Amino acid sequence: MDKKERLDMFCYQCSQTVKGTGCTVRGICGKVPTVARLQDNLLLATKGIAAYLYHARELGYTDTELDAFLERSFYSTFTNVNFDAADFVRLAVEAGEINVRTMRLLKKAHVETYGEPEPTEVQTGTVKGRGIVVTGHGLKALGKLLKQTDGTGIKVYTHSELLPAHGYPGLKKYKHLVGNLGKAWFDQKQLFSKYPVAILGTSNCVLIPREEYRDRMFTTGPARLPGVQHIPGYDYTPVIEKAKSLPELEEKPGEVTLTTGFSKSVVLSLKDKIKQLVEAGKIRHFFLVGGCDSPLKRAEYFREFVQRLPKDTVVLTLACGKFRINDLNLGDIDGIPRLIDLGQCNDSIVAIEIAEALAELFGVGINELPLTLVLSWMEQKAVAILWSLLALGVKGIYLGPILPAWVNDDILKVLSENYDLRLIGDPEEDIEQMLSA
Repeated sequence: MDKKERLDMFCYQCSQTVKGTGCTVRGICGKVPTVARLQDNLLLATKGIAAYLYHARELGYTDTELDAFLERSFYSTFTNVNFDAADFVRLAVEAGEINVRTMRLLKKAHVETYGEPEPTEVQTGTVKGRGIVVTGHGLKALGKLLKQTDGTGIKVYTHSELLPAHGYPGLKKYKHLVGNLGKAWFDQKQLFSKYPVAILGTSNCVLIPREEYRDRMFTTGPARLPGVQHIPGYDYTPVIEKAKSLPELEEKPGEVTLTTGFSKSVVLSLKDKIKQLVEAGKIRHFFLVGGCDSPLKRAEYFREFVQRLPKDTVVLTLACGKFRINDLNLGDIDGIPRLIDLGQCNDSIVAIEIAEALAELFGVGINELPLTLVLSWMEQKAVAILWSLLALGVKGIYLGPILPAWVNDDILKVLSENYDLRLIGDPEEDIEQMLSA
């Protein structure tokens, strides 16, 4: 859509709506477009926070102050409550702070339940036998399924955001967790059609299924799909019985072996060596390249970007954006891998904590580190993470593959002037600019 064709705003939350269809230029209540868009932004960020809180609560971890913020945040977007654009920027920053706290809570829940992740090689092919593929973010659902399938002969595979599950000791102990199939979330229709397995969708990132596999797909947790059996608790007997009724997969090793499980403690155990290599000029720069992947053509930027990086740079990656690059063999720098997978989007706090620790190690602020963030965004959790980074004072972030639709000229001006937020452009030109800064 051309910029001139975009609506200034869209709001239809009350009976004053223009012609009963929606306010698109200015609210009848007096709400201006920038306020409407900032409300949308806050709602998106708050939804992301809620997703992280959901998974923490699943494992028994809660925080009433986080819940209280959700109440204030949602209420602020109610009809005739808040018309102050500056206050909505403040609330967005506060949402970022709350999201940092939420991600710390979720990480604590994961580590205390399943152990600290450790570097683990993950196969990408199939093992002979009947199988179940689990997709989404639900570590608890995966853990329950692994326990219930133990000893049945069924092989369990992860897909997309559950790849990092292979690094957790409490999950990798199950020897029938045999590998990862596919890449980012949007390949699932083709992937699930290809393999005659039972499928369990545990959270966001499920797609309406094709008819050819609808009867062997199941949902659990918050996920629901039309015509697909939903399992309200954690008894996955229907999934297991379906898997037993399907043909066996053939033994077919994958062409690529992935490595995941680089937790905060693993990376920081190398901090003295990293400092030595940086001071010796062997590591010139760090890049965090990842985020929510999307099927947009321009998202090919991220792979080309990493392929063009000089060999004296290190790439940290996380979330499903890593599937653009995690099959690349970048080698190492004196034993330090040039490509380090920190986990899924739920593990974004790990990247933040590593950056904070490196800043302390070198005695500088985060923005003085030889570090550039190059992030892809797709949905609500990415918005929450972006505001977390901005709340922490991180500047000079490159964002793509497109500008978020809720951003207008006024909001972009604030993000650019206050936080030096930049949009990705040409990979080679961006790299030159990043390394010369």
